[in-house]
Amino acid sequence: MSRGISSSVNAVAKIAALSFVLLSLARQCYGQLRPGFYTGKCNSRDFDFFSGQITSTEENVEEIVTQKVAKEFARDPTLAAALLRLQFHDCFVEGCDASILINGTSSEQQAGPNKSVRGYDVIERIKGALERTCPGVVSCADIVVLATRDAVALASNGNVRYPVRTGRRDGMTSLASNVNLPSPTIPVSQSIDAFQKKGLNVTDMVLLLGAHTVGITHCGFFQDRLYRPDPTMDTNFREFLKTRCPQDGSGSNNPVVLDQGTPMSVDKSYYVQIKRGRGILQIDQDLATSGLTNKMVFELANGFDFAFRFGQAMVKLGEVEVKTGENGQIRRTCAAVNLL
Repeated sequence: MSRGISSSVNAVAKIAALSFVLLSLARQCYGQLRPGFYTGKCNSRDFDFFSGQITSTEENVEEIVTQKVAKEFARDPTLAAALLRLQFHDCFVEGCDASILINGTSSEQQAGPNKSVRGYDVIERIKGALERTCPGVVSCADIVVLATRDAVALASNGNVRYPVRTGRRDGMTSLASNVNLPSPTIPVSQSIDAFQKKGLNVTDMVLLLGAHTVGITHCGFFQDRLYRPDPTMDTNFREFLKTRCPQDGSGSNNPVVLDQGTPMSVDKSYYVQIKRGRGILQIDQDLATSGLTNKMVFELANGFDFAFRFGQAMVKLGEVEVKTGENGQIRRTCAAVNLL
């Protein structure tokens, strides 16, 4: 009985702590984001044949997103990995403004790191459902952040849940030339610098790279670690990876899951794997060996509250350089800027 009470108290304390984080962020430049931004703003209209009148019913925007994500996740359990990557790639370029969703011959989608990003269609289907309910109200930028949150909750069996403030507006610029994402081969110190430029600290970086607990990479991104042996990689693991990634490069496009422990679940397994020398990408393994980050990796691998802390980092990521108020627009379709 006392254990149940203790768990409840801990859960309340964590929610209170995360609420404090949100209030602290509200005092910064993201003041126009707030919980429940769409309350009272999304109303569906129906014609009542008996009275001959049009009735209006308030709809819950976040509930619509949650329901749509649940259906998409049931069809594709890799959805969390796709949306986590989509949100990260969006927020790191022009801020969290859904600029990555814009189609075009020179848009962000055409940049090398974004060629394999997916999930655009899922966001567009959710947008379509919301447009049919309350046209011109909900931004694609908010949908990306909300849908990612819901997919993460599903992929973690409900263990990772975090509140999202809404009120983002959609960007109107999307250029491949603006895409400058941190490479998975750069040193930890350079990765820290890249995150700090976005207002994210070293703790946020270690936690956000924990998104590699789901998803895949391809042999070409880490093959040099196998045949010019990286001494930080577990020997048996290296030999296993060689069976997937031949030295002649013929398997450079072969997929390899980033977390060899629980590749479909958002959990602490990523940190357990890199602690054991089983990191796939260079940056993953370096987190466990660098004096700048290894202490945190060991804490997370040993169960130091990954779920709550990952949620905190996702909240911060979702509020990077957002557009609010009169900035940006509410696109009618996520793939194109509204024509004035």
